[in-house]
Amino acid sequence: MTVMESKSGKRAAPSRKEASHERIVEVAARAIRRSGYGGTGVADIMKEAGLTHGGFYAHFASRDALLAEAGDRAGAESVALAARVAASAPPGQALQAMMQAYLSQQHIDAIETGCPVSALGSEMPRQAPEVRRAATAHIKEMIDLFARQLPDWGQPQAHEQAMALVCALIGTTMVARAVDDPKLSAALRAATLKQLTPAAA
Repeated sequence: MTVMESKSGKRAAPSRKEASHERIVEVAARAIRRSGYGGTGVADIMKEAGLTHGGFYAHFASRDALLAEAGDRAGAESVALAARVAASAPPGQALQAMMQAYLSQQHIDAIETGCPVSALGSEMPRQAPEVRRAATAHIKEMIDLFARQLPDWGQPQAHEQAMALVCALIGTTMVARAVDDPKLSAALRAATLKQLTPAAA
């Protein structure tokens, strides 16, 4: 594939519109995780991005189009982070490292920048098809990433086990964030990690 470059050999700088679009999506990707789909308003996003509300439709056909793109960005960030954790783990310890990172206190606290599925899972069934489609694509990517860390990767049981692991991690994170007892939150995460650890062995 050929990438068009300027005469200096460098990629052309993004246009003002492209830079604004990027900023809107970046802000929205954080906002949906922080406030939920329902609590994320166009006016607030545009204001946080430093742009006027009136300029929104120069970038997106609808609010759902923005939510879909923001969800796509959030999902891609989450999968990329998990992949980096796996890549930096010692040989044979990638799965354990990914589970520990997902159930860490840091991830519990970082709802705005963490996994969008654990932040938005209960809202997803009521979203527009394009929003759910973006979420589904990254859920599949996360499952595949976990499956690749299993000893029997490539076999049907590895994919099934990865689906169960991802569901357990997401569910535990949602409940650990929901409770108002820090000790219970930590105990829930520790219990899940203990139960899942044989899968990582």
